[in-house]
Amino acid sequence: MTITNTKIFFRYLRKNILFIFLVLQLTACTKSNKLKTEAFKTTSGWGYTIAYKNKIIIRQSVIPVINDSKSFSTEEDALKVGNLVENKLSHNRSPTVTKNDLILLKIKF
Repeated sequence: MTITNTKIFFRYLRKNILFIFLVLQLTACTKSNKLKTEAFKTTSGWGYTIAYKNKIIIRQSVIPVINDSKSFSTEEDALKVGNLVENKLSHNRSPTVTKNDLILLKIKF
């Protein structure tokens, strides 16, 4: 009798552990990043915005760090820097961009 009860207990336990594991996997996969980066057209090139829960928190229309107030030459360049800043914000780091960051991303300025 105890062997049957033990088998039933472990079968029940295994099913519950599998269910809990699947639920945890689904919640981890559906966790969405609330930050969203988009490029926008300026009069002289491109810029980017970063929104948090559909509210714009950063709007950058010029290339940061350089002495000129010049926009990004391409949409891809604006998105590269925007994604870098988004990544920094996601990891609770300062969103500042350095000249070295621009060089590593191959941004033309």
